[in-house]
Amino acid sequence: MLKVYGDLRSGNCYKVKLMLHLLGLPYEWIAIDILKGETQGEAFLAKNPNGKIPVLELEDGTCLWESNAILNYLADGTGFLPVEPRLRTQVLQWQFFEQYSHEPNVAVARFIQLYQGMPAERMDEYQRCQKLGYKALRVMEKQLQQTEYLVGSQYSIADIALYAYTHVADEGGFDLVEFPAIRGWLERVASHPKHVTMFG
Repeated sequence: MLKVYGDLRSGNCYKVKLMLHLLGLPYEWIAIDILKGETQGEAFLAKNPNGKIPVLELEDGTCLWESNAILNYLADGTGFLPVEPRLRTQVLQWQFFEQYSHEPNVAVARFIQLYQGMPAERMDEYQRCQKLGYKALRVMEKQLQQTEYLVGSQYSIADIALYAYTHVADEGGFDLVEFPAIRGWLERVASHPKHVTMFG
């Protein structure tokens, strides 16, 4: 059986959990506490030398890491990853956007607020995350005003990648009231019959 090493509160881990549920694949969830340093132990580093979650361990013991890479592996050959080169590249485009423009701001602001309780020494960083996080949300809003999902009319791993932290953006201090297209998209993603919540 597949094994997922992760933290239920982590959006990056949630991506993998959501994908597995959408595909109906059974798996074992192995809880990892990052605040207790459990990703830095010798046993975990043997699975991911970068010391981060999530990690997907395959039946043969091979370990895959980096959430968006795992999504691509799981979605290969399914409707969640287009075959046509232009559409497939647009999926990758949004995944790179998520890792470089969205996650470093929306997720980090959430970490500072939710995990750390807004320590004074990180407030300047938190304010920078707010500014850049809203910029990323505006990029998404513009696209979702034009298309039902991030890549046309098909729900794909581009949506999974960005849904993970966008749907809990309020936990990082982001207000989505000015983003009606994003809010409609969040509802569409959550309405999938095999959808599972972060803690579901």
